[in-house]
Amino acid sequence: IRKVVILGRACRNEANIKNRQPLSKLFVQSDSEINNDYKDIILDELNIKDVEFTNDASGFITYNFKPQMRTMGPKYGKLMRPIFDEIATMNGAEVMAVLNSGEALKLNVQDTDVEIFKEDVLVETLQKDGFVSDSDAGFTVVLDTNLTDELVEEGFVREFISKVQTMRKDGGFEVTDHINVAFTGSDIIAQVVANNTDEIKSQLLAENIGDNVDGDAKEWNINGEKISISVTKA
Repeated sequence: IRKVVILGRACRNEANIKNRQPLSKLFVQSDSEINNDYKDIILDELNIKDVEFTNDASGFITYNFKPQMRTMGPKYGKLMRPIFDEIATMNGAEVMAVLNSGEALKLNVQDTDVEIFKEDVLVETLQKDGFVSDSDAGFTVVLDTNLTDELVEEGFVREFISKVQTMRKDGGFEVTDHINVAFTGSDIIAQVVANNTDEIKSQLLAENIGDNVDGDAKEWNINGEKISISVTKA
C-alpha cells in the first residue's frame, strides 16, 4: 500500500494537482493481490473518491515505439522505417504485451519475415488525456485527473477551511475556541461558501461567516481566486 500511495502522489505532482483537491478515481494494477481492507487508507492518503483494482491498466496508456539502432540497423537496415510504420498501426498495448513476454513480435514487411524483440525497441509511454500513470516494483497506478464541477467546488471548500485553520493557529486560538469568519474579494468563493456553509461552520467551529472583514484581514490566493479573510473570537 505504501508503494501505491507513493506512486499516487507522484501522479498528483506530475499533474500539478494540490493534495486538497479531491479526485474521482485511482486505478491500481498489481502483480500481487491487494486486500480491499486497505482501500480506505488509499482514499484518505490520496484524497480520492474511489479506488478500483484492475488486472489490466493498459487501456489508460499508449505506447510509441522507435527502433533501437544498435540492434535493428545490422538486422534490417532500410526496412526499419517500414517496420515501425507497420508497428504504429497496431494496438500498442498488445505490442507491449508481446515484447514483455520475451517472445518475438512477428511481422511480414515488404515480403520479409521480421522478428522484433524488446531489446530492439525504444519504448515511450504515453498517457491518455485526463489520466496520469506511474509504475514501479510490479505496481501501476492510473490517476483520473478529470475535474467535475462538484470536485472543483469541494477543492475550494477544503482550501478555504485550510486557510482559516492556518489563521486560527497563527492567531493563537485554542482548538476549542469558537470563531467568526469574514471574507471578501471573490464571487466564486462567496458562492462556494454559501453552498457549503454548514460544513464549513462545523469544521471551523464558526458561529458566523460574513463579509464584515476587519483590519487584521489577511490576503490569500485560493486556487486562483484572491480573497481577504479575517478571523475573530466569537
